Amino acid sequence: MFVMLVSTAIALASTAATAPRGVAAAVQTIRKDRQVLRFFGNHGWLLADPRFAAEAKQQIATHRRSLAAAERYLATHRRKVRQKQTTRRLAAARVETPAATICRVFGADCNEALQVARCESGLRTDAQNGQYLGLFQMGLQARRLFGHGDTAEIQARAARRYFFVSGRDWSPWSCKPY
Repeated sequence: MFVMLVSTAIALASTAATAPRGVAAAVQTIRKDRQVLRFFGNHGWLLADPRFAAEAKQQIATHRRSLAAAERYLATHRRKVRQKQTTRRLAAARVETPAATICRVFGADCNEALQVARCESGLRTDAQNGQYLGLFQMGLQARRLFGHGDTAEIQARAARRYFFVSGRDWSPWSCKPY
């Protein structure tokens, strides 16, 4: 009976020796290979018994190779994921000029928005003229309604909201693009 149990364990374990296809398969392969290697580690007598030694050594070698391949696959996958995350973080943290930010935020109205911002503030986010602040020199009431911040992104988004509420014209600003 014990011989049948060992041969069944060996037969089941040999299915894990296939190459992993995907992350889930690699994780499953690693679990199975470690389980089989633990089994042989706990049943060292199989290596000493001439009836099982050849098959046990073959299974150990097969599962060590399979484990190494699955771990390499998983390490490669993790490295690629980290590279993508790093690329995304760097792209999100890239320094963008106020003009580029205005164009990204305003889209099709980019040229007109640039003309207004150039005239109002010289494209400076820290520009101030009395109560009027920022790229688009928005007044206190406009800042309360549409927002204001230190970055070109926040200021451009606030000006865009103001622009849309005013009917997509530049009437709230003293500088006009036309």
